[in-house]
Amino acid sequence: MALDLLQAFQQRPPEIDYVLPNMVAGTVGAIVSPGGAGKSMFALQLAAQIAGGPDLLGLGELTKGPTVFLPAEDPPVAIYHRLHALGAMLTGDQHRRIAAGLLIEPLIGRCPDIMSMAWFDGIKQVAEGKRLMFLDTLRRFHIEDENASGPMAQVIGRMETIAAETGCSIVFLHHSNKGAVSMGAGDQQQASRGSSVLVDNIRWQAYLSSMTLAESEQWGVCEARRGFFVRFGISKANYGAPFPERWLRRHEGGVLKPAVLERKIQKPPVKLKAAAWGDDDW
Repeated sequence: MALDLLQAFQQRPPEIDYVLPNMVAGTVGAIVSPGGAGKSMFALQLAAQIAGGPDLLGLGELTKGPTVFLPAEDPPVAIYHRLHALGAMLTGDQHRRIAAGLLIEPLIGRCPDIMSMAWFDGIKQVAEGKRLMFLDTLRRFHIEDENASGPMAQVIGRMETIAAETGCSIVFLHHSNKGAVSMGAGDQQQASRGSSVLVDNIRWQAYLSSMTLAESEQWGVCEARRGFFVRFGISKANYGAPFPERWLRRHEGGVLKPAVLERKIQKPPVKLKAAAWGDDDW
């Protein structure tokens, strides 16, 4: 349907509905991180919050609505453990609200392929009436070459179709490329593994970046505790104001909560006074 330009010029537009910070409802986005950084737990906590739970991540209030989480690489027992750890930090009333608003269906071993019409129709059916859907991880939902721009454009296009026709936002979890991880550049848009289409064709991309050795020294975190901290931020947002990144800390069972860190003050170098005699005197 063509836009009514006169209406757009003359009438105040409706408020933008953000499903996540700076992510417009009904669009496709990604959360990128190295393996083992905690993106599955992070996504699970986000899904629980939108389904009716509290803001344990400290991201601010998010509009509630039915949510679906489709993990395709973790066995059900691992997901149960995450849910149990999360549940230990919630009230009974929060348990009931999340259980009523969140659908989790493990797909490990079922080889979902969004390019297959059967799977496309099935995922679209699950998305009906939902506010947000998480796909964990992207590699598990297609069999295409991730470095090929054409096939990746089609994969993103399938997600966009589902989002546009159902109104359900889709966030896929994805791995960082090895180069970005080794260079400590996991917070950059280009950290996403595979074709640049996976960044260019989506409207929102967030990251989880493990604490580097340099960052641990900067924040006064000992080497033994460094693995408990991850940095969250948004590396691409086509709509909305910049979102300040923040540190999160792993707690019992991997549950992520805001970290309280104070930057270690660097002492200025000591300036030596010039000797009274000349430089030639030893």
